[in-house]
Amino acid sequence: MTGLGDPGRFGKVAVAMGGASAEREISLISGEQVFAALQRLGVDAKAVDVGRRFLDELAGRGFDRVFNILHGRGGEDGVLQGLLEALDLPYTGSGVLGSALTMDKLTTKWCWRGAGLPTPDWQVLETREDLARCGDYLGFPVIVKPALEGSSLGMSKADDRHQLVEAWTLARRYDSPVFAERWIDGEEYTATLLQKEILPLIRLETPRIFYDFEAKYRADSTRYHCPCGLPAEMEQALMALVVRACGVLRVSGWGRVDLFLDRTGQPWLIEVNTVPGMTDHSLVPMAARAAGIEFDELVWRILETSVQA
Repeated sequence: MTGLGDPGRFGKVAVAMGGASAEREISLISGEQVFAALQRLGVDAKAVDVGRRFLDELAGRGFDRVFNILHGRGGEDGVLQGLLEALDLPYTGSGVLGSALTMDKLTTKWCWRGAGLPTPDWQVLETREDLARCGDYLGFPVIVKPALEGSSLGMSKADDRHQLVEAWTLARRYDSPVFAERWIDGEEYTATLLQKEILPLIRLETPRIFYDFEAKYRADSTRYHCPCGLPAEMEQALMALVVRACGVLRVSGWGRVDLFLDRTGQPWLIEVNTVPGMTDHSLVPMAARAAGIEFDELVWRILETSVQA
């Protein structure tokens, strides 16, 4: 027994980590942190590096549920979720639909735009003709992104047409649709959904061009402000926006929404992560700590999202 309840109610838990996406390295780090916490909590957990062999690693091995900490394609896009539903294995976080919608940044933006929620204008970049039109439509600067990657992989800022070609060339290496998004000049925030609660917002500050992979996982120069410094009324308004943004995309259990406030105070929704990082540089544990939730309790509460009501 722990102060949080009986760990035996979860049965045997597979901590699914690793995978084969470009975010494999971060997933393994997150997974080891989660696995260690579950062990401290007395949960019967097993760390499972699933690689590309989801079925072989998870089926028929006596697991009662899965703590999914696979970042990126395969684990965060509905593929693993669909397999687990076919196996009748409960799992943490969003279901098939929510996972699939949010993994595709373009689909995410279409859903938000259709629901009347604010997200920056964008243009899909398929051909060099699209590149030629992009500056006229969006202006410069823009940020260029692979639609199906996380952790800012393949993303870069373009200040002119020459840099746009370079950014497009980089993003295309990730075997994903590519798009340019209007650059938002303002402050970046992130909001964590935990069960049905929005945790305190974090304001991000980096000396780098933007909050890229290096700033997220390696740099010690990134600053995290929590409390975020916004007036309480504004923070509550952003939390309400995040709830709507998650609802439109069928996000449930836990996740993280990234957004900007521009210089006029207008919010802009950027993307959703349904399996956010759980490393020592990650944002969800920081937000939880600000809400008085230490890491082990956070892991417990995420695991609770796998329990059927």
